[in-house]
Amino acid sequence: MTDAASRVAEKKTALRPRLARRGADTRPAAIVPPGNVAGRALMTVIAIMTFLASLTLGAVTLVTDTAAIWESQISREITVQVRPDEGLDMAQALDTVRRIALAMPGVTGADVMDDAATSRLLSPWLGEGLDLDELPVPRLVLVGIDESAPPDFNDLRAKLTGAVPQASLDDHRAWVSRLVSMANATVLVGLGILALVLIATVLTVVFATRGAMSGNRQIVEVLHFVGAKPGFIAGEFERHFLKLGLFGALAGGFAGLLVFLAMGHWTAANMATPEADQISALFGSFAIGWKGYAGILAVVVVVGTITAITSRFTVTRQLAAIDMLSPVER
Repeated sequence: MTDAASRVAEKKTALRPRLARRGADTRPAAIVPPGNVAGRALMTVIAIMTFLASLTLGAVTLVTDTAAIWESQISREITVQVRPDEGLDMAQALDTVRRIALAMPGVTGADVMDDAATSRLLSPWLGEGLDLDELPVPRLVLVGIDESAPPDFNDLRAKLTGAVPQASLDDHRAWVSRLVSMANATVLVGLGILALVLIATVLTVVFATRGAMSGNRQIVEVLHFVGAKPGFIAGEFERHFLKLGLFGALAGGFAGLLVFLAMGHWTAANMATPEADQISALFGSFAIGWKGYAGILAVVVVVGTITAITSRFTVTRQLAAIDMLSPVER
């Protein structure tokens, strides 16, 4: 008896690891498969949508900041243009314009744009190595004004034209006003595109959730009929799609950040070239600032949250529709 008992004990001891492995392999499976082709496709679509939303939001931020800079510049600086004319001493005319401007109340400074700066402005159209003395090129005087107490522009214009008939004052207000209006229209279009991208994301998640429920319909129905609460089943789908949405949104948001960082780096590295000068004139340093980066991060969070909420709402509606079916239709 002792030998038989010992042999039984040895067999039980030998079976324990096997039983333990079997118990470890029989963990409850998730209602929604964690990784499949549909899930990867949805993650890719969400990444693309988030990338487009990030680009749109960054562009809107960039245009808004640039428009604010334009509006600030028109209150800080004006330009006096002196056109070349036969018999006109350009150097003396520029000095006269400068002295008249400095004598006006509300003017903080006046500087004549030198030949190097003028040639640099014209180089994209006329090339390098310009000789301004041989070309009928207007010359500019940059006049700084006090934002809190600007000068009387009509009086300044009359004094300038009286002393130098070839001089004309340009306060840039009409030109900048059109640019600001265009910027505001661009912002509205960008916000509309952003809304469309978010709506497309919601619709994509709805169809993906319905597809996942259709693929696991029998499991969902069995769980539902044996007493599983709709909140539990909806929570499983919500966690699954929240994970997909966050991973896809992080990938798309990171790609959008890289685009703006690369453009900002390129603009800073090519600051002396005419192309970078034109971009800087329109968009500044092409940096979206902390508000833009925070906005892209908010887009990532919003897309992930919308994905989870949409999937939960869709599952809840589908379960309610199952409850309304008759036993024959089930």
